[in-house]
Amino acid sequence: MQENNIIAAISTPAGMGGIAIVRLSGDGCIELADSVFKPVGNKKLGEQKANTVHFGSIMKDNAILDEALVSIFKAPRSFTGEDVVEISCHGSIYIQQNILQLFISKGAVLAQPGEFTQRAFLNGRMDLSQAESVADLIASSSAATHRLAMNQMRGGFSNKLAELRAELLNFVSLVELELDFPEEDVEFANRERLKETACNMELHIAKLAESFDLGNAVKHGIPVAIIGETNAGKSTLLNLLLHEEKAIVSDIHGTTRDVIEDTVNMHGLTFRLMDTAGIRDTVDEIESIGMERTFKKIEQAHIVLWIADAGATDEHIGDLAEKILPVIRNQKLVLAFNKSDMISAERKKNKERLLKEEIPERIFISAKYEQGISELESLLARVANIPEIGEHDVIVANVRHYAALENALDAIRRVVEGLNLHLSGDLLSRDIRDCMHYLGEITGHISTDEILRNIFGKFCIGK
Repeated sequence: MQENNIIAAISTPAGMGGIAIVRLSGDGCIELADSVFKPVGNKKLGEQKANTVHFGSIMKDNAILDEALVSIFKAPRSFTGEDVVEISCHGSIYIQQNILQLFISKGAVLAQPGEFTQRAFLNGRMDLSQAESVADLIASSSAATHRLAMNQMRGGFSNKLAELRAELLNFVSLVELELDFPEEDVEFANRERLKETACNMELHIAKLAESFDLGNAVKHGIPVAIIGETNAGKSTLLNLLLHEEKAIVSDIHGTTRDVIEDTVNMHGLTFRLMDTAGIRDTVDEIESIGMERTFKKIEQAHIVLWIADAGATDEHIGDLAEKILPVIRNQKLVLAFNKSDMISAERKKNKERLLKEEIPERIFISAKYEQGISELESLLARVANIPEIGEHDVIVANVRHYAALENALDAIRRVVEGLNLHLSGDLLSRDIRDCMHYLGEITGHISTDEILRNIFGKFCIGK
């Protein structure tokens, strides 16, 4: 990080648009902007109040490069905690690049990916978990992912961790105070009360760690494995749900040899749809490998969507169920009878009763004629059973956070075990501090340059 420099970057997406924003941060950036900006009224930006916007011209070589709005934010009340200038110019690529080059020629340096947010973290404007949520907010593609990122950015997760660390600090202080009086045989920390506190903390940390399954599904998409026989209509349905020709559709059996994946937003949730190779007896080696992958995807899925040909006999569907049902464990199974336009009302009634106890969730559709597709989307959203994320809900969605929580959980369990075994205070203290260390890793109280480079290096430039 270029700590003492003024950094500059284009903060809007690459390409041409109505407007673009060029951002500066660092001590002296307002004066630097003054050197190229001619405001209406001729009052310098440095003389203006903080958090104000000013209209004028960007000058280059005594000629007007563009008319722009310039916003100024003064330290410490800015995104980065430093002086910040944001120039809203016209979205011409030529204008954007010339304004950026103009500042670089006058001493600014091009910002690294995530450097604005990294400065916000290092200047105490946010902790590390909040900084990471900025990237999640930018990448949010559904109402659920947006709410998840907003909750974390507003500090819900951080506040909970701060409470836990404060308890641990009080906990370890009492234990270590006893170590200062080894010959006095005093006990400042009531062991029963400490055990009760440690057990409660174990429950809180475990609850946070357990929320990762939900958070991960919301963030990366609820995995749905689309399975069934060859030519049952899986690929046609995938294309319909994705609103694009993602998979090849053919009357030839075994067209899909590998897993085709993509995400789609349905009812405010992101689903990761996986079209798999058709299930059938075959001597084709490649097709057999595809079917092996089908059953692996079933293991990874939260929902298994079985597409069955509504025209098949009950006996045939029953035979398929004997292959499918044994591999369904914690997944939710939905049975969709496709090509339902081809069967009579009487046969449809018979199919409604088929495997009703084993698979209560079922629907009749026609992928060819796009019948029942919106109902299927509603059914998948209901079966996903993702609870609505409230404004104050704390849900873990970051793999790094989850790993740290798992380590913290191991440490606090060692504390509980140590109290049960009446271990000495020095051994208890070490495990308590381990727990504090792992919780501190999440918020950035404990961090390394390697961790920071890894996190902020994934951000876009200009954020």
